Amino acid sequence: MYIYKRSDWPHFTWDLEKIGALLAGVRNRQGRLLGRMEALGFTPRAEAELQTQTLDVLKSSEIEGVFLNPDQVRSSVARRLGIDIANQVPAGRDVEGVVEMMVDASQNYSQQLIQERLFGWHAALFPTGRSGIHTITVGAWRDNENGPMQIVSGPMGSERVHFVAPEAPALEGEMSSFLAWLNGGANTDPVLKSAIAHFWFVTIHPFDDGNGRIARAIADMLLARADGTPQRFYSMSAQIMKERKEYYKILEETSKGTLDITGWLVWFLNCLDHSLAASAETLGAILAKTRFWDKNTGAPLNTRQRLMVNKLLDGFEGKLTSSKWAKIAKCSQDTALRDIQGLMDSGVLVKEAAGGRSTSYVINY
Repeated sequence: MYIYKRSDWPHFTWDLEKIGALLAGVRNRQGRLLGRMEALGFTPRAEAELQTQTLDVLKSSEIEGVFLNPDQVRSSVARRLGIDIANQVPAGRDVEGVVEMMVDASQNYSQQLIQERLFGWHAALFPTGRSGIHTITVGAWRDNENGPMQIVSGPMGSERVHFVAPEAPALEGEMSSFLAWLNGGANTDPVLKSAIAHFWFVTIHPFDDGNGRIARAIADMLLARADGTPQRFYSMSAQIMKERKEYYKILEETSKGTLDITGWLVWFLNCLDHSLAASAETLGAILAKTRFWDKNTGAPLNTRQRLMVNKLLDGFEGKLTSSKWAKIAKCSQDTALRDIQGLMDSGVLVKEAAGGRSTSYVINY
């Protein structure tokens, strides 16, 4: 029996003894992270927020098998946060839509989540009215035109049904109850509320598509309320992506269980704790980048050199060669070599020790 068919739905229960220590640990880690960020200057905080929001958008989409252009996402996030970055690129409607939703969720975390706002998020996710090649209902609850909403996997003819969502006629009442609880003043810790809202929304599955991404946006909105700040310094979606198999497994198990959702809450809190721990890595990289630019503040870098150095500091994938420099910076091979030589002369770059067919270069920390 699916959980929403039980007579006591949606009166969730949980074992406080099993989640109490986990919740306390997460809240402590949240406080320490925010304290560290407060001690930093404006520029490192802005860089951390930009990286986190960009990662959140990319990974929340990737969980659903949607791969967005990272440069477009970063540029779109920067524009919406009012952060100046070099070499901004125009973003497609698919990118602008999901960025608009995710940034609205965190920046306007204190605003109520009402039906019209949800419809706006959904319309932003699907600006063409299509999901892939399929026409879908946009900015409205799903209907039963294509039969019941099912979560399936496997090849055609051998599909496995993981979940069947509530019937379309029930959605108005289901969502009214959900939104009344979400916007109400219940004495539930906001981190727990984030976990419950995530599961509850996914269970209702009110839209034709995009339910997972919207559920994670709602969870982020409530985590921002828990932090008391719109600035995001950890990405829950990035951690869910790392634990995607377990994520889908616990969602399926909980959707077929009783109203005791302790198992889901334990998983969510552990995932959040891992996310907060991972943010320390991001923070360390940002601090290293800040120290680097403080040390090299007087270095006479041109636009191409600054672009490529920032790419290296942000974690360049693979090895940086002169041919890659020319391609990314959109310049000739000779210009790329002159740029690189100038940075080597000023001590910013050094040749990588490892040999190979092509000479590669790394930051001289």
